Amino acid sequence: MAAPPLQLPIIQNWSCHNCGGCCRQHLIEITEEERRRILKQNWTAADGIPADQSPIVWFAGPPWKRRYRLAHRPDGACVFLNEQGLCRIHAKFGEQAKPLPCQLYPYVFHPAGRKVAVSLRFSCPSVVANRGKAVDQQRDSLRVLESQVVPEHADLIDPPLISPRTRVDWADFHKFGHALDEIIARPDVPLVAALLQALVLVRTIDQAKFDAIRGSRLTDFLEIVSGAPIEAEALQPLPASRAGQLQFRMLAAHYARRDTFEEAARGWRGRVRLLKAALTFARGTGNAMPLQPAFREVAFAALEEPFGGLSPEAESILIRYFRVKIQGLHFCGPAYYRVPFVEGFYSLALVFPVVLWLARWLAASDSRKTLTTDDVAQALAIADHHHGYSPVLGSRSSRRRVRLLAHAADLERLIVWYAR
Repeated sequence: MAAPPLQLPIIQNWSCHNCGGCCRQHLIEITEEERRRILKQNWTAADGIPADQSPIVWFAGPPWKRRYRLAHRPDGACVFLNEQGLCRIHAKFGEQAKPLPCQLYPYVFHPAGRKVAVSLRFSCPSVVANRGKAVDQQRDSLRVLESQVVPEHADLIDPPLISPRTRVDWADFHKFGHALDEIIARPDVPLVAALLQALVLVRTIDQAKFDAIRGSRLTDFLEIVSGAPIEAEALQPLPASRAGQLQFRMLAAHYARRDTFEEAARGWRGRVRLLKAALTFARGTGNAMPLQPAFREVAFAALEEPFGGLSPEAESILIRYFRVKIQGLHFCGPAYYRVPFVEGFYSLALVFPVVLWLARWLAASDSRKTLTTDDVAQALAIADHHHGYSPVLGSRSSRRRVRLLAHAADLERLIVWYAR
């Protein structure tokens, strides 16, 4: 049987530039088979592995959650990362000898009916910067990776729910995603207005019943709703409700964390520190406690002041981010905690104010009151490290926060407020 075609983000480029960031910020889980294979490679001090360092570290954890992970050095780097930012396994035995998660990053593959959708993780700085070879010119190598992660008969997997009560077939499901992508891609509409327009569409989808609206009728419906103009009043900056501000700060605090081996090694001290930080974010007064070295202690109130808006370059990065996530189905279903299309887009839209809030924190940490493109790029990489991958963001409490922000219309207010 022929492999399904790949649905690639043609607006995205990527090649590895050996920054070593993924080898420092990710804890790589490996299978028993991968563990045995690496042990058989007989790593020694001559290969750059310290004599007292085992290539594999065992995180026992509870009996139902035990797993192997690649070891990390005290400075947080994977033990296989060399001084040139290259993987020792890759250099000595070739790319296929690396654990599968290391081969895949930053690509992700999602079944999409008769196609396989490809997306990328923007936690990689080269993805954010759009550096390297065009993704649509990497079909052969992507096909090799796809064959290792996408199960046979993936075309039989049902599409994600549209809402908790609504499911459509794949042909109609793709129409919903295409409608969102078209809204974000409009060249004459600023991103803030495009996101508000997309939210109008998603709210309408959430309330509609599609039992009799299928095929060409669905296409017409989506075109009509997508074309609804945004009222000027919606673009006026208003602060979120007090409850909304609290929910947003708690979500933003999690995005601001740094979940690395170095942080995990802090043990109970690290957990106490996170608890203290959570209390300061819950209050929202005084200073924000830094949750990773990129941030310094700054006043919460300072992050609510205008920061001059987005540069055209920064807006272009964020537009590309949303389009890649939408085209790659990287915001709902199996790709995002198995949530429905509507809820998944609410979470994706929330990334916009989260990124701008983090970018403000980066600027304020440098005693600046305006944002640079680098602030936004770095904030996006920090946020997307967690988005869809942190168990906390898929928990009931976090999902409840997203729903509260969306249903109270605080989501739109947050988007406009932090874009100013």
